[in-house]
Amino acid sequence: MIKPGPYSKISLLVVCLILIVDQISKWWILYSFDLPARQSVEILPFFNLTMVWNSSISMGLIPPEWSNKYALIVGTGLISLWVLIWMLKTGSKREAIALAVVLGGAVGNLIDRIIYGAVVDFVHLHAGGYSFYVFNVADSAITLGVILLLIDGLLADDKSPKNAAKDVSD
Repeated sequence: MIKPGPYSKISLLVVCLILIVDQISKWWILYSFDLPARQSVEILPFFNLTMVWNSSISMGLIPPEWSNKYALIVGTGLISLWVLIWMLKTGSKREAIALAVVLGGAVGNLIDRIIYGAVVDFVHLHAGGYSFYVFNVADSAITLGVILLLIDGLLADDKSPKNAAKDVSD
């Protein structure tokens, strides 16, 4: 049994909020806005809504022919379970929130893979001849969560054995 850390409730709430925003945005794109029929709609000169079914991972960086649908579902599920356990056990608020943001995004994309067989991507940013990969709310959450984890790692007190020994001797 996992002993929940002090931030497990707030982190679960963050996971749920990310999931809700992600899934509502995808539902709206697919069924209300009907983007699959439109393919691409310019919103601003640097921002389009562009429908892409991503059967790969990492914003399409890995070619689809290298991706196995079932392996991606199982792999994402196992990694999500590991992140969930880490999130529930941590005693760091920053770490718990960062992991919750990552987990919300990962589960959002996992739901797409299970329901549609691919991830619904639709945010397309471009400017000055440069075009970024098409992504979604879940991808943004995963990216933001990883950045927050890196920041947390940089801001965390160094509790390594070498520095702990210095603290005792001072």
